[in-house]
Amino acid sequence: MKRFHVNVRVKNLQESVAFYTALFATAPTVLKEDYAKWMLEDPRINFAISLHPENAGIEHLGIQAESEEELAEVYERLQQAKGTIVEEGKCTCCYAKSEKSWITDPQGVDWEAFYTFGEATVYGEGKHTRTEATAL
Repeated sequence: MKRFHVNVRVKNLQESVAFYTALFATAPTVLKEDYAKWMLEDPRINFAISLHPENAGIEHLGIQAESEEELAEVYERLQQAKGTIVEEGKCTCCYAKSEKSWITDPQGVDWEAFYTFGEATVYGEGKHTRTEATAL
């Protein structure tokens, strides 16, 4: 079963973690100095926040697949949506190893389709690498 994904950029991680912990009535599944994630079952959502004090707001939306087969199904839907698909492939992002593709909806909202197959000790590699300036 697929899971809806939301990533929000926040100005203050501690304040936001406290807010969402109260709202969801549970602590984050992943908590780092610049990132937190709740893997909720009710509602079924992967809700993440990332520290970006300079540019708070919705980062992106997405659909998280639980298998490579589900990811292929979601990818077919991206193709039917007739937008430009950016295939990122295997990557490290948000302290996880994933395979993903991106598309932008007509309003300019970025959507990712991804399958996570492992954990990582860094926020990201490649285009997701954070420098000290972007991590604070």
